[in-house]
Amino acid sequence: MPLETISELRVRYAETDQMGVVYHANYLVWCEIGRTDFIRAAGRSYADLERDGVRLAVSEATIRFHASARYDDRIRVYTTIAAVGSRGMTFAYRVMRVDDDGQETVLVRATTSLVCTNVEGRLATLPRDVRDWLAAAANDSEGTDDAALAASTTSTPPRKE
Repeated sequence: MPLETISELRVRYAETDQMGVVYHANYLVWCEIGRTDFIRAAGRSYADLERDGVRLAVSEATIRFHASARYDDRIRVYTTIAAVGSRGMTFAYRVMRVDDDGQETVLVRATTSLVCTNVEGRLATLPRDVRDWLAAAANDSEGTDDAALAASTTSTPPRKE
């Protein structure tokens, strides 16, 4: 089964606009939180990758808004890896509001595509070991570090979309 991480947060006042609604760009920040948690749960960290000379730059982002979040809403970001290629990867996200009774409402569906660059910022080939590691997370969670997975994810509740 593909690895899926769950990142939880609460909407901060600074993330809202004058109407009390979460400003649209903040959803991409939440996707970054999900992506960082996913990479850690899969057994490495962004810092590990950078120490190995791998830089990941967002080359494309798509976002579809379904509903709005407001101050102090409880948010869950579900993250999976949708594709891994020779020069990059694509992550998929579901950003959900969690009501007091545990019911979830879809706020956003999004994807981000990242490309590998070298330390000079030039497009580079994703190292084979990194590609294999990400592909394993995309296809099944057997290759993940169980301690990291347990530390950054929770059990997946039933989906209500």
